[in-house]
Amino acid sequence: MGFRRIAAYAPSGVTALGLGIVNGVFSRYPDRPAFQTVICAERPGDLRTDLGLTLRVDHGPEALAGADLVLVLPGDGFRAQPAEEVLDALRSARAEGSVVAGHCTGVFLLAAAGLLDGLEATTHWQYADELAARHPSVTVRADALYIDHGGVATGAGATAGLDLCLHLLRREHGAALANRIARDLITPPHRSGGQAQYISAPIPDNGDDQRLADAIAWARENLHRRIPVEELAAQALMSRRSFARHFKAATGASPHAWLLAQRLDLAEQLLETTDLPIEEIAHRIGYSTATVFREQFTLHRGVAPRAYRRTFTHHLTTPGTCLQPNEGQTRPPLPGLLAAVAMSDPTRTA
Repeated sequence: MGFRRIAAYAPSGVTALGLGIVNGVFSRYPDRPAFQTVICAERPGDLRTDLGLTLRVDHGPEALAGADLVLVLPGDGFRAQPAEEVLDALRSARAEGSVVAGHCTGVFLLAAAGLLDGLEATTHWQYADELAARHPSVTVRADALYIDHGGVATGAGATAGLDLCLHLLRREHGAALANRIARDLITPPHRSGGQAQYISAPIPDNGDDQRLADAIAWARENLHRRIPVEELAAQALMSRRSFARHFKAATGASPHAWLLAQRLDLAEQLLETTDLPIEEIAHRIGYSTATVFREQFTLHRGVAPRAYRRTFTHHLTTPGTCLQPNEGQTRPPLPGLLAAVAMSDPTRTA
């Protein structure tokens, strides 16, 4: 059924950015699913935000029951002992089948509820060591943007909450809807969970950044062909070694991983919005055979291309006609972090 009812838990000192992300992604518009979004807190009444403003909340933790998606928002009171009724509500929601997700300091509440025991999780890099110390049963990945285990997902800090929400939306409703909402919000439609949270070494301000941007734009326009890294480096007027270093600093990924992610993203859009044969889609994203495309798509998306198409598209009779995503169906959960970070191309030619 996808996500219909979204319950966002707002802790004390909830961040205005977190509230804005929920509103931006799950607002009700004519061209979106009829999301029913509710904000709840430890108890109904006035709630202070991180800006010192007062938010009127009409629902307590009982509002988590029956939600398709529970979002735990970050707040500045995450070091306080959480109320047992909130922890119980989170455990119950997960036990009843809700997808439960949190980002930044909201991840601490998921860990306190025991929902992350034995799992990998991420949070804002500034709080990663503290999360690991307080919850040793959780494997903390400070370098991940978000980690999806299907029923439980965690995200890093600040705008990574937007990446996490768009990822979950993409997973349940398809790339077309997620891309449309990202376009409305003027944000990149998809950043993989394995992407680094931040860039520690900025690109020198000597013209390399513009050449790199031009090379990236060129690559996006040439996904239909095999692109050796040497050719990408030549587009940027750099040596392969220098290009790889600058590219990783700018994108958080190697050229091979980035190109593979771009190809698979384009494949999702073509599967959802056209009825092109699988062989033609493989050709358009740079694979010489449909067999290799099927293997790569299944490995990194956790579902075969034809099954993905059946999940997210309506039947058409005219070849090449644009399709709309089927927003009433759901996609099998991605296989967690492995789907986000296992992006090496065994051919060594992106």
